[in-house]
Parts: sequence; C-alpha cells; structure tokens
Amino acid sequence: MSTDFSIRPVGIPAPVQIITTSNAAANEAVQTDLPVSQTVAASDTSAAARNDLQSTNDSVSRQVVFNQPAASFVFQIVNERTDAVVDQFPDEAMLRRRAYFHALDMKSEPPRPLSTDRSA
Repeated sequence: MSTDFSIRPVGIPAPVQIITTSNAAANEAVQTDLPVSQTVAASDTSAAARNDLQSTNDSVSRQVVFNQPAASFVFQIVNERTDAVVDQFPDEAMLRRRAYFHALDMKSEPPRPLSTDRSA
C-alpha cells in the first residue's frame, strides 16, 4: 500500500474565461453604507481572554476521587469555602451510565469460587 497521498496536477490547466454579467437589480440596489452610530467595530484584542480557573477564583481546589459504583476516577474542582463541587469530569450522567453498565457486567459474570487451598 502506498503512503504517498499528495495530489499532483495532470497536464496543463485549461484557461478559464471569466465572464462578467451586469445585473440591473444590482446596479439599482440601495446603498449599504451605514451611519457611524449603527456600524459594528472589532472588539479590543489587547485584553486576551484567560481560560484558567485560578485567575478568576482563588478559593478552589482540585481533587481526584474514586467512584466505587462506576469503578472510575472522578476529577473535581471544589469551592474551598462551601465544599461544593464547581466542575467535575466525567459528569454525573456519565457516572450513572458507567455504574449501570458496571453493575450489568458484574451481574453477568459467574461467581468465582472461594479458594479452598488447605495445603498451607
């Protein structure tokens, strides 16, 4: 199998004649210049947007917990003053789905026999 995926032109490109048409409706259209009070300007780009949580709220902590029913780790951002979870990954709906499927997996597995090794 070839790993060369580049596209190469075949032959000489044919010249294309550009035809301009005059449209009467376009020629008689209303002027589109707006007064200064109605124009839109670009926003100030000097103040860059920040995406880090520490700059907006210094009273948060990050923690990792293990969710037993879902059998997965949960990454949380917690408000230190109220101990409320600000954000977490995976979210609650995903944890419920994982817990449901984990329970189904555990239910479908045959029970393991206890070890009866008495030689020790």
